[in-house]
Amino acid sequence: RPAGAVSAVRAGRHGWPSMLHVRMPRASAGGWPGPRTCGALKEKSGGDRARETDRVTWNRPADTKAKAAANAQRGSNSSKKVKVRTSPHFYRPKTKVQKRNPKYARVSVPGLNKMDKFRIVRFPLTTESAMKKIEDNNTLVFIVDVLSNKRQIKSAVRDLYGIEALKVNTLIRPDGQKKAYIKLKPDHDALDVANRIGII
Repeated sequence: RPAGAVSAVRAGRHGWPSMLHVRMPRASAGGWPGPRTCGALKEKSGGDRARETDRVTWNRPADTKAKAAANAQRGSNSSKKVKVRTSPHFYRPKTKVQKRNPKYARVSVPGLNKMDKFRIVRFPLTTESAMKKIEDNNTLVFIVDVLSNKRQIKSAVRDLYGIEALKVNTLIRPDGQKKAYIKLKPDHDALDVANRIGII
């Protein structure tokens, strides 16, 4: 049996070969060549013209050998620097961000402020509890826009009725409307303001 032939094949559970045993010959024994050698048959020019196997190295061109020698020389003299990392995190490098330079305006007309004083204050409340707040606590009660905040309500009341608010408390009723309690400063009388507005 020639060198390198299959020596044994074991069948698995389903009939498939489970392991393939191959006997690899040694390069020095006249078998297959090693990793960096080429087995070449050279005919002797002598009398018996016998064939024999000899280990022959790969033939490299002259320029390839020169490049290999230059690389080896450069590698021995130069030292590669390793970046010292002080953090286990990797971040995206910061790149240059250009400022916007539009060729034309994306919006032709600037938008208007839709939350003005007439939208913020909708109407005053005239319920019994609101009247009691006016008489006892110097406080006016208004229904305001649900998106308005306390600073906007205070400014709208000052512009509409000329009164200064000491503080503003708000709540949202179960029906979804926002109610604002506006407590006036001591120099303003809530009853006089209510008469001027027309609540009473």
